[in-house]
Amino acid sequence: MFRNLQLKAPIVIIDDVAANVRLLGSTLKAFGIKQIVTFTDPQAGLHWLEHNPWDILLLDLDMPAPNGYDILQALGQRNRIEQPVIIVTALNDPQSRRQGLELGANDYICKPIDLAEVMLRVQNCLLLKQATEQLKQVNSQLEARVRERTEQLAESYTALIRALGRAASYRDDDTGEHIYRIGTFAGMLAHGMGMPPEWCDLIRQAAPMHDVGKIGIPDEILLKPGALTPEERTRMQAHAHIGHAILQDPANNELTDMAAQIALAHHEKWDGSGYPNGLAAEAIPLAARIVALCDVYDALRQRRPYKQAWDRQRALGHVREQSGRHFDPNVVKVFEGFIDEIEAIIEHGLPKADRRPSLMDSALLHPKVLG
Repeated sequence: MFRNLQLKAPIVIIDDVAANVRLLGSTLKAFGIKQIVTFTDPQAGLHWLEHNPWDILLLDLDMPAPNGYDILQALGQRNRIEQPVIIVTALNDPQSRRQGLELGANDYICKPIDLAEVMLRVQNCLLLKQATEQLKQVNSQLEARVRERTEQLAESYTALIRALGRAASYRDDDTGEHIYRIGTFAGMLAHGMGMPPEWCDLIRQAAPMHDVGKIGIPDEILLKPGALTPEERTRMQAHAHIGHAILQDPANNELTDMAAQIALAHHEKWDGSGYPNGLAAEAIPLAARIVALCDVYDALRQRRPYKQAWDRQRALGHVREQSGRHFDPNVVKVFEGFIDEIEAIIEHGLPKADRRPSLMDSALLHPKVLG
């Protein structure tokens, strides 16, 4: 009867009458069950149950303290499927039966017992237990597969978005290094401002897409070596809306949501004089405030068709001068604390092996992040 059932732990019998214990135990053995633990002392049986694994309990009710009801109450927090209890008792009145079932018994058998019936009840409990365990294993495997597939899709999605950011960056930065630096700087500053690690990593990934809207700007404007006319400047400023439109995601993906937010608002200014919406102070999303400073500083330190590179002292002086005007003063304060690390990246570059370092990689490169 039980040859296809695999017991991981013993079947336990608790009955204060030794003859009943021997009868049930010998019957279980006759049907092929070898893992059996028996008790005629209810207290010893309860103690064993509370400190050892077991598969099923055959329990009498009418015993010296603790009686069967007491034992059921003590085992009230168990998983009833994983550790079923079958009451085997001479108490056959409705009240006893109802009380036993209410206290968590899975089944109720009255004495005198039919041994074949007892074995069938035991088999049914074990079959349900085994089927439940198999279902849990299948669900666990399915969940693992779903997680793996979700991670693969997320990685592909992120890689595609990054490629879009690089496409925009290469239009006015032939190395594409600018977007990688902005992502690393933004992650460092976010951490320095006490943001959660997940948020820091998100801005590290989203920040490189801040200028994706430049894809929609003509080369004669984007690469013009001289000053822009008012009309050209208006067209250039449209890249904020273009980037936002490109990155808006109906699925509300966290990465593209933040990237769209940054693309739209990274040219807003703390004093409200920026574009495209004239936002001021904390009305500007924090991610955009962080990226605005990182973007401006890195751009000042790089040579462009329309300007020479500024040195560190001049660029940092500009940042300090614009604190409270262009930039969030709190972001400026944190930025100054990381200036040596930021300059090291500008001077020596990011690791060649990985142009998209994680927040932890940045921390390893720049110990101050961990401080």
